[in-house]
Amino acid sequence: MAEHTSSSITIEAAPADVMAVIADFARYPDWTGEVKEAEVLKSDELGRAEQVRLVMDAGAIKDDQTLGYTWTGDHEVSWTLVKSQMLRSLDGSYLLEPAGEGATEVTYRLTVDVKIPMLGMIKRKAEKVIIDRALAGLKKRVEETA
Repeated sequence: MAEHTSSSITIEAAPADVMAVIADFARYPDWTGEVKEAEVLKSDELGRAEQVRLVMDAGAIKDDQTLGYTWTGDHEVSWTLVKSQMLRSLDGSYLLEPAGEGATEVTYRLTVDVKIPMLGMIKRKAEKVIIDRALAGLKKRVEETA
C-alpha cells in the first residue's frame, strides 16, 4: 500500500460548520490557493458532490482533474482520482472530530502518485505542503464565516 501523509488542525467551529465549507466546492477558488476552478459534475440524492472537476495550478504542477467523493455521515469525506493529466492516483480524506466546546479537530490524509518520476521523499514533502496549505485555508475560511 502506498504511504500517505497526514496532518491535523483544530478549528474554532462546530463540525457541521467545517463540513459545510468542505462541501461547498464552488467556493474552493476563494480559499484554496491551488484550485482555480471547481465544478460539481454529479451529486447524490442528498445533494452532496459525488464527482467534481478541479482545475489546479500549484506552480510547477498544473492539472485538470476529476475526483470521486464518498461521504461517511457528517464527519468524514474521502476522495479518489477519476481522471487527471498529471496524476496516476490521488486518494485523500478529511476526518472531523469534536474537540471541546465549539471546536473541531480536522485530520487531512493524502496520497498522491504523479505520472512523472519523483523521489518518495520529495513526493511526501509536496503532500505535506498541500495538506498544510489546505488546512490553514480551511481554518481561515471556516473561522471567518462561522
